[in-house]
Amino acid sequence: MAYSDCNDDRAGSDRAPISPRVSVVLPVHNGADYLDASINSIREQTFGDIELICVDDGSTDDTPAILRRHALDDRRIRIITNSPNKGLPGALNTGFAAARGALHTWTSDDNIARPHMLARLVAALDAHPEAAIAHADFSIIDAAGCITGFQKVGPASDLLLGNRIGAAFLYRADVTEALAGYDEALFGVEDYDFWLRAARRFRFVTLDEDLYLYRRHEASLTDRRAARIHRLGAQILRRELAVVKDRKLRARALVEQGLASRIDPRLDMLVQGLVLAPGLARGRITRILRHLAHHFVRALTRRTG
Repeated sequence: MAYSDCNDDRAGSDRAPISPRVSVVLPVHNGADYLDASINSIREQTFGDIELICVDDGSTDDTPAILRRHALDDRRIRIITNSPNKGLPGALNTGFAAARGALHTWTSDDNIARPHMLARLVAALDAHPEAAIAHADFSIIDAAGCITGFQKVGPASDLLLGNRIGAAFLYRADVTEALAGYDEALFGVEDYDFWLRAARRFRFVTLDEDLYLYRRHEASLTDRRAARIHRLGAQILRRELAVVKDRKLRARALVEQGLASRIDPRLDMLVQGLVLAPGLARGRITRILRHLAHHFVRALTRRTG
C-alpha cells in the first residue's frame, strides 16, 4: 500500500497529533459541491482525537483550494494528492497507507457524519474488545440535504444477502493490515468486497442508531457505472458463495441475490438457488415472475432500440 507516486501536502500536518486515536480518510475527485459540508461534519465531531486524511484524487475543480483552506485552519487535517487519478479504492489505499490511528474509517465528499458518530462507534469498540468492526444505521438525503429515507443495517451474518454494513462504520487498524486494504480492481463494490473478506476473520458489532447522512443525487452514479457495479457485485458474490458449506444459506443467498438487481438479470444465480432448494420459490412466485418480465422487457427494448 505504498504511495510513493503521491504528493503529501503538509499544510497543517506538521502540527498534527503524532498518534491520533482515529484516522478518517476522505477520498475526493472533483467533489467541490458538497466538500465543505463533508469536511465540517468531521471537524465538528464530539470525539476530537482524530486525523482527517484528505486524498485529492486528481481533481480539476475547486477541490484543492477547499482542502488547503481547511488544512490551514485545522492541524488535524492532512492532504495527499494522487497524480494521476487512482479511482476510489486506490485513493482509499493511499489514505490508509498514511494513517497513524489505531481505528480507521472513511467518508465521502458528498456525505455528512452526524456529530456523535465517531464517539458512539469508538465507544462500541471499546465496550466490545472481541469485535474489530462497529457499524450503524444511517439516513438518506437528497441533493438539498433533505432526509428522504432511512436505512437500517443488518448483522454481518446477512452479508451474503446484500451489503448490510452501511455507510457509518469504524474498524481497527488490524483489519486494514490483514485485508491489505481495498481491491483496486473492484471500483464500485470495493466496500462490499472488503466487508465480505472481513467477515471471514473478524467480529462485527451493530449499533441500532442513526449516525450518518448518505446523499443520493444525480451525479452520484451514472447508468453505465451502475451496470458495471451490479456485474462486479455478482462476481464477488459468486466467489463467496462457492465456498459456503451451508446448503440452505447458499441457496437462500443465490435466490435473494438473483432477484436483487434491476440491471443485471443474474439468472444463473436464481436458477442455481432454486435447484438447491425448490421450496424457496414458495412465497416468491410473484417476485420471480416480475423479475423475469422486467429483464425480458429490458432485453427486448435494447434489441429493438
